[in-house]
Amino acid sequence: MKKNKNIFLRSVFAVVIATITISCTDKLDSREGQLNTGDLDYTNTEEMISPVIGAYYEFYTRGWEEPLLLSVRGDDVNAGGKGDQQPYTDTDNFNYSKGYWMYNSLWNLQYSDIVAMNTAIQQIEKFKEYADDENQELADQYIAEIKVLRAWFHLNLARTWEKVFIITSNQPEEEIEAGVVSKDEMMHWISDQMDEAIPNLVDARPNERTDIPGGVTKYTAYAMKAIANLEMKNYQGVADAAGVIINSGKFSLYSDFYELFKKPGELSNESLLEMQYSDYGQSTGAKFYHLLAPFGPQNWTPARENASSGWGFFEPSLKFIEFMLDRGETVRLETSVLFTDNGIDLLKADGYTNLPSYVSKTTRDGDVINNFARANFSSGKHYLPSVQLTELRNDYGAGKNIIVIRYSEVLLMYAEALSQGASGEGMSADEAVNIVRERAGLSDISGVTQKQILDEKYAELAMEWGIRYYDMIRTDNYAELSYDGRTFTAADEYLPYPQAQVDALPLEATPVDKNTEMNNALRDLN
Repeated sequence: MKKNKNIFLRSVFAVVIATITISCTDKLDSREGQLNTGDLDYTNTEEMISPVIGAYYEFYTRGWEEPLLLSVRGDDVNAGGKGDQQPYTDTDNFNYSKGYWMYNSLWNLQYSDIVAMNTAIQQIEKFKEYADDENQELADQYIAEIKVLRAWFHLNLARTWEKVFIITSNQPEEEIEAGVVSKDEMMHWISDQMDEAIPNLVDARPNERTDIPGGVTKYTAYAMKAIANLEMKNYQGVADAAGVIINSGKFSLYSDFYELFKKPGELSNESLLEMQYSDYGQSTGAKFYHLLAPFGPQNWTPARENASSGWGFFEPSLKFIEFMLDRGETVRLETSVLFTDNGIDLLKADGYTNLPSYVSKTTRDGDVINNFARANFSSGKHYLPSVQLTELRNDYGAGKNIIVIRYSEVLLMYAEALSQGASGEGMSADEAVNIVRERAGLSDISGVTQKQILDEKYAELAMEWGIRYYDMIRTDNYAELSYDGRTFTAADEYLPYPQAQVDALPLEATPVDKNTEMNNALRDLN
């Protein structure tokens, strides 16, 4: 787990005040280090970049459980594990235990980093008091960047629990006392926050920035605005925000879908927001990784000797794989799924006897995915070929970046908005969808419907941050989530508040805990 931060205590934030962390030999590298906030000299505006670098560092340092929990309820993903994290498996089956440590961890870590963002903003405001006109503008840019990162955390919380707190202070007792807001109110707030941020942000792709390579730009904010408006079903708002990104002409799809999720695709022209990790190309010494082992196969024979395997906690669903085979997908299926012999046998037993050659336990980079107990498949989008690891670095996926928002998602949000009656300047819905399909090697389609677009998002964005799940509950597609023996209802859309937060905070009644006995037995797992 990431950091043991317990933010809430008896209906107030027990503010473990975010010591914004940076380190550094290179203060422009947002993946490094540590600097205590008390060390800052606010009269020295050359140091003003320190809090924003610290904010990026906090954004990148995710707990391993966070992306798993955000993603696992979609019909694209199954929980691997076969029992050693039973409440995680239960969550995948829509049986929720509010005492499960993952729920409380997600809540705590996301809110903890919101507080860290707020501390960084306050620090920059102190620098601004001593800044000249040029640095005043730079301070406004830095604050706007942090607001975008802070909005991402709020988005995750509202999508997971529906009614949550908006926190814009690092001493938020009054905000806690004011109570939670609805999901719709949260999305309005995020959209408004992006409107505030956009005028102060850089007009560039993230990979064009030289001060903070890969940092937030105005287009990141427009993408966040489009996502928030999609949640509200404000389709014109989606079309307007996504249309700005499209009409900028700055973004394009990375030509090789397979390599997009590996080292060659890092900070490509497709990326609007990306978490960055590295060992700086050195076989020893400093490193900054996200723990990707939970996504990986538990047993493999790597092409590069001594590369470690994973934990097998995250499995592409058989439903998704068969959906892709039925569509004639090639590179997107090969990229998204790592196959075992057992998994291939399951497909054959379901009638897929003439499988394409890329459905193989051996990846194109020579790693062999052996059978393992926890799952039959693993995520290819979280896979880094062993031959791309830095010499002597053996951690599974060591140094691999994680893309958060891609241009293909923007194109498909835009297309959906137009299919639902919004107007857009520039390309049509058909054109937006076909750009995505062309890279996948699929033929053009015309007169696209919302269902076709959602199917395209399923194929394109599976296993990425729960996008599929949020699409299905947004469109009330409960039948899609009722698969492989699961039954999904409206009561299952949101997780129950973690028990620790119910005990501490002014929260409304939570959804029924459908697994109380197991909850009581396992609540001390953490």
